[in-house]
Amino acid sequence: MTATYEQTSRTTSLRKGDRMTYDRAAAHAILDEAYHCDLSFVVPDPETGRPEPRTLPTLHARVGDTLYLHGSTGSRPMLAARADGLPVCVTVTHLDGLVLARSQFSHSANYRCVIAHGDAQLVTDPAEKLAALTAFVDKVAPGRARDSRPPDHKELAQTAVLKLPLVEVSVKARAGGPGDDPEDERLPHWAGVLPLDVKAGRPEPVAGSTTPVPDYLRPARSPWLTPATLRGDHVILEPLDVTHAAQLLAAIGDEEVFRWIPRPMPRDVDAMAELITEALAAHHEGTRVPWLKRCARTGEVVGTTSYYAPNVANRNLAIGYTMIGKRWWRTGINTEAKLLLLERAFEVLVAERVEWHTDLRNERSQAAIARLGATREGVLRHHLLRPDGSWRDSVLYAMTADEWPAARAALRSRLRPPARDE
Repeated sequence: MTATYEQTSRTTSLRKGDRMTYDRAAAHAILDEAYHCDLSFVVPDPETGRPEPRTLPTLHARVGDTLYLHGSTGSRPMLAARADGLPVCVTVTHLDGLVLARSQFSHSANYRCVIAHGDAQLVTDPAEKLAALTAFVDKVAPGRARDSRPPDHKELAQTAVLKLPLVEVSVKARAGGPGDDPEDERLPHWAGVLPLDVKAGRPEPVAGSTTPVPDYLRPARSPWLTPATLRGDHVILEPLDVTHAAQLLAAIGDEEVFRWIPRPMPRDVDAMAELITEALAAHHEGTRVPWLKRCARTGEVVGTTSYYAPNVANRNLAIGYTMIGKRWWRTGINTEAKLLLLERAFEVLVAERVEWHTDLRNERSQAAIARLGATREGVLRHHLLRPDGSWRDSVLYAMTADEWPAARAALRSRLRPPARDE
């Protein structure tokens, strides 16, 4: 397999030839990054018989040097390809930026585009068809095919797949700033590039879903923003998910648990789901890393905790949003949860400083933070707004990296084996 595609009359540009390449790796990368393509073909008009151009958006997946195109068995391109194949042109374009020049004529766009010509054939081999459909699903999310039901015989009969050998392929791209003429560069107008990007949003589960968001739908994040599963003898910390709402409400739906929390206690599952959704939105924005707490012995949901306000540049973060059901107060669960979070902060993330904030009136919380080995550094006046509209003064505690070894030793000595009734 050569590193480039062979240039043909159909892949030769008549304009801006300096932007053209035939690099195979570049073409594959552009095709693999895109989720859809435009399929163009010519069919006879049913009334006049005159050849008419058609363009359809569709899904595609590349396997080696073959591009597979998804469609319905009754669609025009699939019907037309049943005989000797269908001459097609497939286009994939990524718009990377808008180029604003000083002159209107020089405005442009930064882009990456692949154009492939050839005769598309209908896939008739059952094994190849199933492999192509699997490739479509895994392109949506790698690993999704093994995490979903495969098509049955009826669904396979309703679905058609075209395959296009990647032979006549060209890549065209533009990058960089505006190409103003020298005389226009003296004009007092802003010039530059407005970058554009396609990014996945936060997964939104369908109503009634009881399965947590799978890992392959979670974007790759900095370790500082990754709620890695942490396991101890007393507690398991796992990524918080909206499907935990009912169990979490049963565990922490108590006025005493929410007494010092600067928001009203959720009264039903929907309200708890809303609270979790807010936490997940903050995680998506990079301001919070939320965990669910489970009892390591029974598997019961017992509460939540989080990192928040992560500052990678200054290597510091805060631990908070900690709630635990009354049944598990004065057990090893909360202590071990803090130990696991501190170990991750200081030993995995190599943080220099960890902070806690708690209500000035919450003496129990202040005592618990102090027992961790944190230092009381002061009071942040009017720090948070309470549900009743009053302002909360928050006590600031912190632990630094040089204080961590002594705190770690003290926390480990405090932890006892899980009691049978925990």
